[in-house]
Amino acid sequence: MSLPNAPPSTDDKKTVLAVDDDAAVNAICRAFLEKAGFTVLTATGSSDALKICKQHQGSIHLLLTDLVMPPPAFSLALSGNEFPHVHGHELAVRALRMRKDLRIVLMSGNVDNDLSAYGIRKGCLPFIPKPFDYESLINLVTHTINEPPLTPDSLTQETLNSPKGADEWFD
Repeated sequence: MSLPNAPPSTDDKKTVLAVDDDAAVNAICRAFLEKAGFTVLTATGSSDALKICKQHQGSIHLLLTDLVMPPPAFSLALSGNEFPHVHGHELAVRALRMRKDLRIVLMSGNVDNDLSAYGIRKGCLPFIPKPFDYESLINLVTHTINEPPLTPDSLTQETLNSPKGADEWFD
């Protein structure tokens, strides 16, 4: 039995896609996760993350995404755009449609305001507030990777003002 913050063995090395519009946060995520033995892919926004989800040849076990990601510049939302600029929750739903075995962890610097602004029910998804420390991130990522994945439909039903019960992932 391995400890939550022990690095994965090389036989089952897991890949995490970290997404944040702040390069410093991406660098911290990469450093922490690689130190713990994970393979890390990074994206600076939802559009890049969706491209990686579609084009990456290997497995992606977990999506660690900022909840609030403004578009990098003025852009029009086109219904035919395969890789739109969207917030973290919508990114999670779209990524799950591409990768059925993906696990999700949301992060944000303003937990209560950001969750309520997007209509997300507190406690329904693994969540880590920024700033975070090494141990908190690695413990949550490791725990989440060991949980069964959600489906895009259950992610929407369970997280957006649903009366269903859920484990409390953060305080």
